[in-house]
Amino acid sequence: MFYISGFYKFKKIYRIKKAKKTLTDIFDKYKIRGTIIISVEGINGTISSNKINLEIVLKKIKKIFNFINFDSQNLSKNKFQIFHRGKVKIKKEVVPMGIKISKKKMKNYIDPSKWNKFISNKKTILIDVRKPFEYKVGTFKGSINPEINNFREFPNYLKKLDKNQTIAMFCTGGIRCEKASVYLQKKGFSKVYQLKGGIVNYLKKIKKNQSLWKGECYVFDNRISLKHGLSAGTYSMCSGCRKPMSIIDKKSLKYEEGVSCPNCHDTLTNSQKERFRMRQKQINLAKKLGTKHIFQKEF
Repeated sequence: MFYISGFYKFKKIYRIKKAKKTLTDIFDKYKIRGTIIISVEGINGTISSNKINLEIVLKKIKKIFNFINFDSQNLSKNKFQIFHRGKVKIKKEVVPMGIKISKKKMKNYIDPSKWNKFISNKKTILIDVRKPFEYKVGTFKGSINPEINNFREFPNYLKKLDKNQTIAMFCTGGIRCEKASVYLQKKGFSKVYQLKGGIVNYLKKIKKNQSLWKGECYVFDNRISLKHGLSAGTYSMCSGCRKPMSIIDKKSLKYEEGVSCPNCHDTLTNSQKERFRMRQKQINLAKKLGTKHIFQKEF
Protein backbone atom coordinates (compact mmCIF):
# COMPACT_ATOMS: atom_id res chain seq x y z
CA MET A 1 0.00 0.00 0.00
CA PHE A 2 1.23 3.48 -0.87
CA TYR A 3 0.44 6.58 1.18
CA ILE A 4 -0.03 10.02 -0.38
CA SER A 5 0.21 13.48 1.14
CA GLY A 6 -0.77 16.73 -0.54
CA PHE A 7 0.24 19.94 1.22
CA TYR A 8 1.25 23.57 0.98
CA LYS A 9 2.76 26.24 3.18
CA PHE A 10 3.03 29.97 2.56
CA LYS A 11 6.23 31.14 4.22
CA LYS A 12 9.24 33.22 3.22
CA ILE A 13 11.80 30.74 1.88
CA TYR A 14 15.55 31.40 1.84
CA ARG A 15 18.42 29.48 0.21
CA ILE A 16 16.10 27.84 -2.28
CA LYS A 17 18.81 26.07 -4.31
CA LYS A 18 20.27 24.50 -1.17
CA ALA A 19 16.79 23.37 -0.09
CA LYS A 20 16.21 21.78 -3.49
CA LYS A 21 19.48 19.81 -3.23
CA THR A 22 18.60 18.64 0.30
CA LEU A 23 15.10 17.55 -0.72
CA THR A 24 16.36 15.76 -3.84
CA ASP A 25 18.78 13.73 -1.70
CA ILE A 26 15.98 12.93 0.75
CA PHE A 27 13.72 11.80 -2.10
CA ASP A 28 16.40 9.38 -3.30
CA LYS A 29 17.15 8.04 0.17
CA TYR A 30 13.54 7.41 1.18
CA LYS A 31 12.20 6.41 -2.26
CA ILE A 32 9.81 9.34 -2.48
CA ARG A 33 7.87 10.02 -5.67
CA GLY A 34 5.77 13.02 -6.57
CA THR A 35 6.55 16.72 -6.87
CA ILE A 36 7.42 19.57 -4.54
CA ILE A 37 7.50 23.15 -5.82
CA ILE A 38 9.69 25.59 -3.91
CA SER A 39 9.23 29.34 -4.22
CA VAL A 40 10.28 32.40 -2.24
CA GLU A 41 6.66 32.52 -1.03
CA GLY A 42 6.46 28.91 0.17
CA ILE A 43 6.13 25.28 -0.88
CA ASN A 44 3.45 23.17 -2.58
CA GLY A 45 3.58 19.45 -3.15
CA THR A 46 2.07 16.00 -3.41
CA ILE A 47 4.34 13.07 -2.58
CA SER A 48 3.96 9.33 -2.10
CA SER A 49 5.83 6.39 -0.56
CA ASN A 50 5.29 3.70 2.05
CA LYS A 51 3.78 4.91 5.33
CA ILE A 52 7.00 5.00 7.38
CA ASN A 53 9.11 6.79 4.76
CA LEU A 54 6.37 9.31 4.05
CA GLU A 55 6.02 10.22 7.74
CA ILE A 56 9.80 10.64 8.06
CA VAL A 57 10.05 12.89 5.00
CA LEU A 58 7.10 15.08 6.02
CA LYS A 59 8.84 15.75 9.34
CA LYS A 60 12.08 16.54 7.52
CA ILE A 61 10.30 19.00 5.21
CA LYS A 62 8.95 20.91 8.21
CA LYS A 63 12.42 20.96 9.77
CA ILE A 64 14.15 22.12 6.57
CA PHE A 65 11.78 25.07 6.15
CA ASN A 66 11.41 25.71 9.88
CA PHE A 67 7.67 25.48 10.54
CA ILE A 68 5.43 23.29 12.72
CA ASN A 69 2.34 22.71 10.58
CA PHE A 70 1.34 22.96 6.93
CA ASP A 71 -1.30 25.54 6.00
CA SER A 72 -3.22 22.63 4.53
CA GLN A 73 -2.56 18.90 4.26
CA ASN A 74 -4.49 15.86 3.07
CA LEU A 75 -3.63 12.19 3.43
CA SER A 76 -4.83 9.21 1.42
CA LYS A 77 -3.65 5.78 0.35
CA ASN A 78 -3.67 3.72 -2.82
CA LYS A 79 -2.83 0.19 -3.96
CA PHE A 80 -0.35 1.36 -6.63
CA GLN A 81 2.29 4.08 -6.74
CA ILE A 82 0.56 7.10 -8.29
CA PHE A 83 3.72 8.85 -9.51
CA HIS A 84 6.44 7.78 -11.95
CA ARG A 85 9.30 9.69 -10.29
CA GLY A 86 10.25 12.22 -7.65
CA LYS A 87 10.85 15.86 -8.61
CA VAL A 88 11.79 19.05 -6.77
CA LYS A 89 11.18 22.22 -8.77
CA ILE A 90 12.02 25.88 -8.18
CA LYS A 91 9.36 28.34 -9.38
CA LYS A 92 8.68 32.07 -9.01
CA GLU A 93 5.30 31.25 -7.44
CA VAL A 94 3.77 28.10 -5.98
CA VAL A 95 0.76 28.84 -8.22
CA PRO A 96 1.42 31.12 -11.23
CA MET A 97 -0.89 34.11 -10.88
CA GLY A 98 1.41 37.11 -10.73
CA ILE A 99 0.60 37.59 -7.04
CA LYS A 100 3.05 36.70 -4.29
CA ILE A 101 1.91 35.77 -0.81
CA SER A 102 3.92 36.13 2.36
CA LYS A 103 3.11 34.53 5.72
CA LYS A 104 -0.50 35.33 6.52
CA LYS A 105 -3.38 34.54 8.83
CA MET A 106 -6.68 33.75 7.13
CA LYS A 107 -10.04 33.41 8.84
CA ASN A 108 -12.11 32.75 5.75
CA TYR A 109 -11.98 28.94 5.74
CA ILE A 110 -15.23 26.98 5.75
CA ASP A 111 -14.95 23.47 7.17
CA PRO A 112 -16.42 20.65 5.05
CA SER A 113 -19.00 19.98 7.79
CA LYS A 114 -20.40 23.52 7.34
CA TRP A 115 -19.84 23.86 3.58
CA ASN A 116 -23.21 22.47 2.43
CA LYS A 117 -25.19 24.96 4.48
CA PHE A 118 -22.92 27.84 3.47
CA ILE A 119 -23.17 27.29 -0.29
CA SER A 120 -26.91 26.57 -0.16
CA ASN A 121 -27.54 30.28 0.44
CA LYS A 122 -28.85 31.62 -2.88
CA LYS A 123 -27.03 34.92 -2.36
CA THR A 124 -23.65 33.17 -2.30
CA ILE A 125 -21.70 32.98 -5.56
CA LEU A 126 -19.99 29.59 -5.75
CA ILE A 127 -16.86 29.58 -7.93
CA ASP A 128 -14.93 26.53 -9.07
CA VAL A 129 -11.48 28.06 -9.72
CA ARG A 130 -10.10 25.00 -11.51
CA LYS A 131 -9.58 24.50 -15.23
CA PRO A 132 -12.57 23.64 -17.48
CA PHE A 133 -11.58 19.99 -17.99
CA GLU A 134 -11.41 19.51 -14.20
CA TYR A 135 -14.81 21.15 -13.80
CA LYS A 136 -16.25 18.77 -16.41
CA VAL A 137 -15.18 15.69 -14.40
CA GLY A 138 -17.07 16.88 -11.32
CA THR A 139 -18.07 19.92 -9.29
CA PHE A 140 -20.45 21.18 -6.60
CA LYS A 141 -24.10 21.67 -7.43
CA GLY A 142 -24.74 25.26 -8.47
CA SER A 143 -21.10 26.23 -9.05
CA ILE A 144 -19.81 28.34 -11.91
CA ASN A 145 -16.48 27.99 -13.70
CA PRO A 146 -14.47 30.92 -15.16
CA GLU A 147 -13.46 28.70 -18.11
CA ILE A 148 -9.84 29.78 -18.18
CA ASN A 149 -6.94 27.48 -19.07
CA ASN A 150 -4.18 29.55 -17.50
CA PHE A 151 -4.44 30.62 -13.86
CA ARG A 152 -2.69 33.91 -14.69
CA GLU A 153 -5.90 34.88 -16.51
CA PHE A 154 -7.92 34.47 -13.31
CA PRO A 155 -7.55 38.10 -12.06
CA ASN A 156 -9.28 39.33 -15.23
CA TYR A 157 -12.28 37.15 -14.42
CA LEU A 158 -12.35 38.26 -10.78
CA LYS A 159 -12.56 41.92 -11.84
CA LYS A 160 -16.10 41.23 -13.08
CA LEU A 161 -17.39 40.30 -9.61
CA ASP A 162 -19.38 42.57 -7.30
CA LYS A 163 -17.42 43.55 -4.18
CA ASN A 164 -20.55 43.41 -2.03
CA GLN A 165 -21.42 39.82 -2.88
CA THR A 166 -20.57 36.79 -0.75
CA ILE A 167 -18.11 34.61 -2.66
CA ALA A 168 -17.33 30.98 -1.90
CA MET A 169 -14.45 29.35 -3.79
CA PHE A 170 -13.03 25.85 -4.00
CA CYS A 171 -10.30 23.92 -5.79
CA THR A 172 -8.65 20.50 -5.46
CA GLY A 173 -6.49 21.09 -2.38
CA GLY A 174 -7.07 24.75 -1.56
CA ILE A 175 -3.93 26.47 -2.77
CA ARG A 176 -5.42 28.06 -5.89
CA CYS A 177 -8.17 29.55 -3.72
CA GLU A 178 -5.53 31.01 -1.41
CA LYS A 179 -4.12 33.03 -4.30
CA ALA A 180 -7.54 34.09 -5.56
CA SER A 181 -8.76 35.14 -2.11
CA VAL A 182 -5.67 37.29 -1.50
CA TYR A 183 -6.23 39.02 -4.83
CA LEU A 184 -9.88 39.74 -4.01
CA GLN A 185 -9.08 41.04 -0.54
CA LYS A 186 -6.50 43.41 -1.99
CA LYS A 187 -9.18 44.67 -4.37
CA GLY A 188 -11.58 45.47 -1.53
CA PHE A 189 -13.69 42.31 -1.33
CA SER A 190 -14.62 41.55 2.29
CA LYS A 191 -16.90 38.51 1.94
CA VAL A 192 -14.55 35.95 0.42
CA TYR A 193 -14.53 32.36 1.70
CA GLN A 194 -12.95 29.07 0.67
CA LEU A 195 -13.46 25.37 1.33
CA LYS A 196 -10.91 24.31 3.95
CA GLY A 197 -8.58 21.68 2.54
CA GLY A 198 -10.30 21.81 -0.84
CA ILE A 199 -12.39 19.18 -2.59
CA VAL A 200 -10.11 16.35 -1.45
CA ASN A 201 -10.78 17.20 2.20
CA TYR A 202 -14.53 17.41 1.52
CA LEU A 203 -14.68 14.04 -0.24
CA LYS A 204 -12.72 12.46 2.59
CA LYS A 205 -14.96 13.78 5.38
CA ILE A 206 -18.44 14.00 3.85
CA LYS A 207 -20.42 10.86 3.07
CA LYS A 208 -21.88 10.50 -0.40
CA ASN A 209 -25.51 10.49 0.81
CA GLN A 210 -24.91 13.85 2.54
CA SER A 211 -22.86 15.39 -0.26
CA LEU A 212 -23.53 18.23 -2.71
CA TRP A 213 -20.65 17.09 -4.91
CA LYS A 214 -21.61 15.79 -8.34
CA GLY A 215 -19.26 13.52 -10.30
CA GLU A 216 -15.62 12.81 -9.45
CA CYS A 217 -12.59 14.96 -8.65
CA TYR A 218 -9.76 15.13 -11.15
CA VAL A 219 -6.27 14.77 -9.64
CA PHE A 220 -2.88 15.28 -11.27
CA ASP A 221 -1.53 11.76 -10.78
CA ASN A 222 -2.08 8.23 -12.06
CA ARG A 223 -5.34 7.83 -10.16
CA ILE A 224 -6.85 10.40 -12.59
CA SER A 225 -9.95 10.94 -10.44
CA LEU A 226 -11.24 10.36 -6.92
CA LYS A 227 -14.63 9.55 -5.45
CA HIS A 228 -16.03 9.97 -1.93
CA GLY A 229 -13.76 8.41 0.67
CA LEU A 230 -10.86 9.21 -1.71
CA SER A 231 -11.25 5.89 -3.49
CA ALA A 232 -9.97 5.72 -7.08
CA GLY A 233 -12.44 7.01 -9.64
CA THR A 234 -13.59 5.66 -12.99
CA TYR A 235 -11.75 8.07 -15.30
CA SER A 236 -8.70 7.20 -17.37
CA MET A 237 -6.23 9.35 -19.32
CA CYS A 238 -6.29 9.85 -23.07
CA SER A 239 -2.85 9.15 -24.53
CA GLY A 240 -3.52 11.61 -27.34
CA CYS A 241 -4.47 14.83 -25.53
CA ARG A 242 -3.66 13.92 -21.91
CA LYS A 243 -7.19 14.79 -20.78
CA PRO A 244 -9.45 12.63 -18.57
CA MET A 245 -11.85 10.21 -20.26
CA SER A 246 -15.08 8.91 -18.77
CA ILE A 247 -16.52 5.44 -19.35
CA ILE A 248 -18.98 7.03 -21.80
CA ASP A 249 -16.10 8.68 -23.71
CA LYS A 250 -14.50 5.27 -24.21
CA LYS A 251 -17.69 4.00 -25.89
CA SER A 252 -17.50 6.74 -28.51
CA LEU A 253 -16.51 5.97 -32.11
CA LYS A 254 -13.89 8.71 -31.71
CA TYR A 255 -12.12 6.76 -28.98
CA GLU A 256 -9.14 4.66 -30.02
CA GLU A 257 -7.00 3.09 -27.32
CA GLY A 258 -3.69 4.88 -26.96
CA VAL A 259 -4.55 7.28 -29.79
CA SER A 260 -7.56 9.56 -29.33
CA CYS A 261 -10.77 10.39 -27.48
CA PRO A 262 -13.85 12.53 -28.31
CA ASN A 263 -11.96 15.57 -27.01
CA CYS A 264 -9.02 15.33 -29.44
CA HIS A 265 -10.05 13.01 -32.30
CA ASP A 266 -10.94 15.86 -34.65
CA THR A 267 -7.93 18.03 -33.80
CA LEU A 268 -5.09 15.49 -33.99
CA THR A 269 -3.27 15.31 -37.33
CA ASN A 270 -2.97 12.04 -39.23
CA SER A 271 0.77 11.94 -38.53
CA GLN A 272 0.11 12.31 -34.80
CA LYS A 273 -2.43 9.50 -34.86
CA GLU A 274 -0.04 7.22 -36.76
CA ARG A 275 2.72 7.96 -34.27
CA PHE A 276 0.39 7.17 -31.35
CA ARG A 277 -0.73 3.94 -33.06
CA MET A 278 2.90 2.84 -33.36
CA ARG A 279 3.38 3.56 -29.66
CA GLN A 280 0.28 1.55 -28.75
CA LYS A 281 1.46 -1.30 -30.97
CA GLN A 282 4.71 -1.45 -28.95
CA ILE A 283 2.72 -1.45 -25.71
CA ASN A 284 0.42 -4.26 -26.87
CA LEU A 285 3.38 -6.34 -28.07
CA ALA A 286 5.20 -5.89 -24.77
CA LYS A 287 2.09 -6.92 -22.84
CA LYS A 288 1.75 -10.02 -25.00
CA LEU A 289 5.37 -11.00 -24.36
CA GLY A 290 5.08 -10.15 -20.65
CA THR A 291 7.90 -7.60 -20.80
CA LYS A 292 8.18 -3.98 -19.77
CA HIS A 293 8.25 -1.11 -22.21
CA ILE A 294 9.19 2.58 -22.05
CA PHE A 295 5.54 3.58 -21.62
CA GLN A 296 4.97 1.15 -18.74
CA LYS A 297 2.53 2.25 -16.02
CA GLU A 298 2.81 0.58 -12.64
CA PHE A 299 -0.94 0.37 -12.15
